[in-house]
Amino acid sequence: MSEELVTFFKALADKNRLKIVGLLAEKPYSVEELATLLGLKPPTVSHHLAKLVDVGLVKSHTESYYNVYQLDQVMLKEKTRSMFSQQELSTVVSEVDADAYDKKVIKDYARQDGSLKTLPAQRKKLEAILRYVVKAFDINRRYSEKQVNQILGRYNEDTATLRRELVGFGLMQREGGGGEYWRV
Repeated sequence: MSEELVTFFKALADKNRLKIVGLLAEKPYSVEELATLLGLKPPTVSHHLAKLVDVGLVKSHTESYYNVYQLDQVMLKEKTRSMFSQQELSTVVSEVDADAYDKKVIKDYARQDGSLKTLPAQRKKLEAILRYVVKAFDINRRYSEKQVNQILGRYNEDTATLRRELVGFGLMQREGGGGEYWRV
């Protein structure tokens, strides 16, 4: 998982830090001003600011005796754009087994020989079973209805329902009137 994304959200996972970000979005403040506004001790505010500086949300500059903090709007926009890009979000879920649900449903409904005990009534589970069954068909090959029934018969005796559902879910197509079937 993207450590940058986790660190960013950890930095914001505190109500006082969120308040600080909100205040700094309006205007720059010193530690003492923020401490007074939030009713916190200056060392506590400094601790929160350090976390926000570490993730690049806040920057500081010196004005006479004080460090003044402000929200880094440019960095916030850049971080938001990069962290929430399709590529970054895809990286976050790369460790997740996208087929885990299908595997669970197949385990629940299939026998050792691969045939189905029954067809699920729930649409989501039926869809998982159909994704399992459709793998028995080659892509770019056409099958007669008889061939389709032979293949589907290995899974369940209700080949008509399986055929209809495979076509209905868009996993297979057919030419009208009992013509040829093919995997999409």
